[in-house]
Amino acid sequence: MTTARRLLLVNGPNLNLLGAREPGIYGTATLADVERIASEAAAAHGFELRAVQSNHEGVLLDEIHAARRDCAGIVINPGGLTHTSVVLRDALSAVSLPVAEVHISDVMAREEFRHHSYVRDVAIVHVIGEGVQGYATAVDRLIRVIAGQADG
Repeated sequence: MTTARRLLLVNGPNLNLLGAREPGIYGTATLADVERIASEAAAAHGFELRAVQSNHEGVLLDEIHAARRDCAGIVINPGGLTHTSVVLRDALSAVSLPVAEVHISDVMAREEFRHHSYVRDVAIVHVIGEGVQGYATAVDRLIRVIAGQADG
């Protein structure tokens, strides 16, 4: 069991456009707001948070691989990679860290192609459709799992 008190927050493609991109679906909060919400939730448990966002899959994979050195878990909103990326799923599985999957919108109420998640089976926490506050929920639940207090 790791003694790290750090989480990696991963936001995938197009999430840098939060606040401007389809506010009717994603709201008006920005990526900076998301990172602040998640950081504050982690800090409330004595954890710190390292955040990364990229529109490039390889950057995300490298950050996930690096997390095995100094993180206790990963909170991820893979964006569109949720529905397309086997390699992202494999990276999450390979690092053997607990994973929380977050989606701002209710993906099951959206287009059919969004109903499948390659991340679902490797994540132990799933927070779907709670808006950006879902990041705080995911952090809280993941830290409880890490601490052995509850399951996801």
